[in-house]
Amino acid sequence: MQASTLFIIIIGLSIFGYFMGQGRALALAKPLGGIRKLHSLPSYYAAQAALFCALPAIVLMGLWLIFEQPIIDSLVMSRVEAGGLIESKADYNLALNRVHNIAAGVLSREGQQSVVLAAADNLNAFRTNARLALTLLALSLSVAGLVLGLRRIRPDFRARASVEWIMSGLLMACALLAIFTTLGILLSVVFESIHFFRSVPISEFIFGTSWSPQTAIRADQVGSSGSFGAVPLFTGTLLISAVAMFVAVPVGLMSAIYLAEYASRRTRTLVKPTLEILAGIPTVVYGFFAALTVAPFIRNLGESLGLDVSSESALAAGSVMGVMIIPFISSLADDVITAVPQSMRDGSLALGATKSETIRKVVVPAALPGIVGGVLLALSRAIGETMIVVMAAGMAANLTANPLDTVTTVTVQIVTLLTGDQEFDSAKTLAAFALGLMLFVVTLCLNIVALRVVKKYREQYE
Repeated sequence: MQASTLFIIIIGLSIFGYFMGQGRALALAKPLGGIRKLHSLPSYYAAQAALFCALPAIVLMGLWLIFEQPIIDSLVMSRVEAGGLIESKADYNLALNRVHNIAAGVLSREGQQSVVLAAADNLNAFRTNARLALTLLALSLSVAGLVLGLRRIRPDFRARASVEWIMSGLLMACALLAIFTTLGILLSVVFESIHFFRSVPISEFIFGTSWSPQTAIRADQVGSSGSFGAVPLFTGTLLISAVAMFVAVPVGLMSAIYLAEYASRRTRTLVKPTLEILAGIPTVVYGFFAALTVAPFIRNLGESLGLDVSSESALAAGSVMGVMIIPFISSLADDVITAVPQSMRDGSLALGATKSETIRKVVVPAALPGIVGGVLLALSRAIGETMIVVMAAGMAANLTANPLDTVTTVTVQIVTLLTGDQEFDSAKTLAAFALGLMLFVVTLCLNIVALRVVKKYREQYE
């Protein structure tokens, strides 16, 4: 049975268990004089029966599906390794892919080695037996949980406490899952970066001014030794992000102030949704607009002024990126400005301040933590943008502070390094993880600074 079908059946059993539990609770309460004689409401008894029915089976399914394929692959490939066909990790991965393709019918069985064919047959057999065992165990666990949940329904049973304890455990599990996922991502990036820094000195990576990650594939090749100085990438990322923020922050903040303080209700109802449409436009559309409209316009304008403007420039990409992230700043800033208590405005106006002075000296400082959060969100969006940079700024790693030149960013190079068939033991591929680690560190530092700013002003105005 497919996992999706099994999941639907378990959910159906839990719904059945909910109504069974509710009916049993009402039946117990009726001869006692009503539901007031029960410790908890009937809905809590019903929820307990449904949770007992669904949770153990779903947890079993999740763990089973996580570990099923690695265990089956290990069992299957143990026989292939015994046949002497595997001498390296690359051979192992190649043989495993071949076994999977033969088992799925993608590759023909003609001309294949007998060991590989036997492994493909074993793979299908293991999968069939594993799914059968999962179906039997999950359904048995679900039915057993339903029976146990129904048997626990008694007038004096604390069903509400039991349900709340289970739900708090689920919430804690979700929080831990997010934490462990973050730690897993960080550790995977750190370990691969350590492998990279074993072949490339960290000082060369951080302070080097030349980026050319092409490396030789064979030992007898001349040249293409690779240069991994990441300063041009960091400079390009900061340059494009600065141009984007120079466009987005004033426009977004001023539009938020207008919508929150000056605009009529009708104007706000029409303008705010229209402005937020910008956030729903795909980035590839912005990229086309930047490459086909904005970049030629900037180049022609620069030539008319006697300036040397590249056909792909940081100014074109950053300007369009700034337009794209305006809603991130305007929406959040509008929400926090609107949330400032009206009493603060009334007090300022009562002391003789004008409306503009009230906004500058009272409303904006009080809303500054939220405004800083919106600006940082927009900055993170700008740093992580890739498509607009590829289409409008190019992929050349130039060390320049001129926004009219071609530059590239860290994210673009990460995508470039990990595109296509790559060997994860080469410095060229591992450089992507080092770039990701540096991007993580920079973002973390920005978040720490933002928390300090938010904490300072929050203590002052709350």
